Formats: sequence, structure tokens, C-alpha cells
Amino acid sequence: MENGDRKPFDTQDWRNILAASVTDPEKLQPFFDGDFKTLRTVTDRYPMRINPYYLSLIRSPDDPLGKQAIPDVRELEDPLTEADPLAEEPLSPVPGLIHRYPDRVVFLVSSACAMYCRYCMRKRNIPSDGRAHRDERNIENGIRYISDTPEVRDVILSGGDPLLLSTDRLAGILKQIRAIGHVDIIRIHTRVPCTLPFRITERLVAELKKHHPLYINTHFNHPDEITPEAALACSRLADAGIPLGCQTVLLKGVNDTPQVMAGLMRKLVKTRVRPYYIHHPDPVAGTSHFRPPLETGFNVMRALRGHVSGICVPHYMVDLPGGKGKMPVLPTKIRSVSDKSMTLENYLGEICEYGF
Repeated sequence: MENGDRKPFDTQDWRNILAASVTDPEKLQPFFDGDFKTLRTVTDRYPMRINPYYLSLIRSPDDPLGKQAIPDVRELEDPLTEADPLAEEPLSPVPGLIHRYPDRVVFLVSSACAMYCRYCMRKRNIPSDGRAHRDERNIENGIRYISDTPEVRDVILSGGDPLLLSTDRLAGILKQIRAIGHVDIIRIHTRVPCTLPFRITERLVAELKKHHPLYINTHFNHPDEITPEAALACSRLADAGIPLGCQTVLLKGVNDTPQVMAGLMRKLVKTRVRPYYIHHPDPVAGTSHFRPPLETGFNVMRALRGHVSGICVPHYMVDLPGGKGKMPVLPTKIRSVSDKSMTLENYLGEICEYGF
């Protein structure tokens, strides 16, 4: 059976939608054919949450959206053993805050997400019961650390998903950070516009507007995720003067073809979301089956350059193990270099000479 029916949702009651999430694989049986009981061994280690909205978009467990949301036994067969290959925890001067680069910090203010993506770089942090567990002491200590560290100019709220906090609690955190004189920029990293767009209420947007300059990076991986509901959520944020970017993850079997990625990039720009990064998947335990070869990403980037608008072309990024930072990687177009010229290949494959 395919899950092709879209049910109407009460857009004013996003908490009820979230509360109705499927967390037991066997509860997927009415929607799809398959032996979901065997997936209990996966969710015992890596919890599942699929809210009814995102579930309504999945046609089958093997479609691009199903692969992102529904557990897979390969998560337990993964030869990778590092839960934290990017060394976030050693780079945390206080719990829940990562200080990797001199001028910015990642502040983990929420432990829960509207959906638990199976490729998540922080699978290790998903609460064992799948519910949000916010440590107010960690938030207080994080704000104190930011206040006491004048080189920090950029604060990124992440998690989990910051937009799963209540509007009042999120507004309180933003107000405290904005009061710190040396903080210039606040960013929010959230997948909510994609996975639970009804959370982007008028009241939430009104609160966010009070804390400019505020930027939001969201996360869409496939054109089918940009529904009318998601587009409306993004429009509300953009209309509030909040610049929107998208950090897409390159995922095997989801978006690892030039056609799918070009369609996604074009649709994002049409929705007023600027493509920012395409991330090569991090080598996190339980996610190897999503990781394509690096050459796959190069092929995607070659297909984008010159064939879609320049504002549709993101950076292709790898995050270096051990907390060494993000690096852009590009398929080389330089064939040779001399003292007086370079030989390059353009987007059509033509060889061109460029003199100095």
C-alpha cells in the first residue's frame, strides 16, 4: 500500500501534530507494506519520530522521503564506529555549546526535532524516549559563556531544533543573546519549515523579527519536500526580513543525481531560500549507507554550474574529522597553469585559454 492521501491539518495546533508522531515502527504498518517489527532493534538504539505531516508526504519506505525518515537495519550494520567524528564534545567548553571557530559558537538549545532524520550528524544526542529534554542550567551556562567570551560575534542556535521550543522560551533566549554587546549575528538552524511548517506561526515570526540581524538556515533535501505548506512557512519568514539559506545534505538514493539536485535548487530559489551548502555526509556511526563517493558530489556540482542560475549554486562542503572545520571542495576545471596563462574547461566541456 502507498501512503498517497494528504490529510488536512489544523495549522494553528502544531503541537498536536507533533504529539501524534509515529515513534513505534510497527505503527507504520497501516500506511506501508513491510516487516516493520524487525526495525525495533534499530529504534531501540536510534529513536524514530515521524510526524503526521511528513508521513503524509511519503509514498513508500524506499522513496526519497521515506529513506530519510524510516529506520533501516543498515544503521546497526555500519562499519563506522565514531558517534562524534567532528569532535563536537571535546570542543564544548560548557555542555551544549560548541566553540570550534574563534568568532562563533553553536549553541544547542533543544534536544528534539520534528522528525529524526536517519542520517543525522548528532544521532548520538537523540533522547532515548524521543522527547525533548531541555537542561535550563546548560542554557544559562551557555549564555554566560557567550557573554564572557568577547571574541564570539556569531551565535548559531541549533540542537535538536530550536524552533521546537515554545515561542516564549525561544524569545527569552534570543533576548538574552541580543543583549550581549559583542554578538553581531544570531543564526537559527532549523528543519522545521520542511518537516513541520505549521510551527512557523504569525506569533513566532513576530517574535523573531524583534532580534535582527537574525538569519535562518533551513534544510531541504528533495524537491518533494517543498510543499505549499513549506513554501508558506518560508514566505512568512522572508516577509519578516529574515534571510533564508538552505543546507542540503547529499544523500545516496535521495538527491544524488544532477536532475534531482537542480530541481531542488531551482525550487528553493523560487521559494526565496538561497542555496547555501551541499554537505557531503559526515562519517557518523549509523549513516554509512547514505554516503556517496565524493565524485558523485563533483558530478552534481559540474551539472549545476552554468546550467542553473548562479544564485542556485551552493558551495559543496566537507566537514573535516577531528573538528578541523568545514572546507569547500570543487571539481577542478584547471587543466594546466604556466607563468602567463591557464588552460581551463568551461561548463560545456570546452577547453579555453586564459592569459594573465
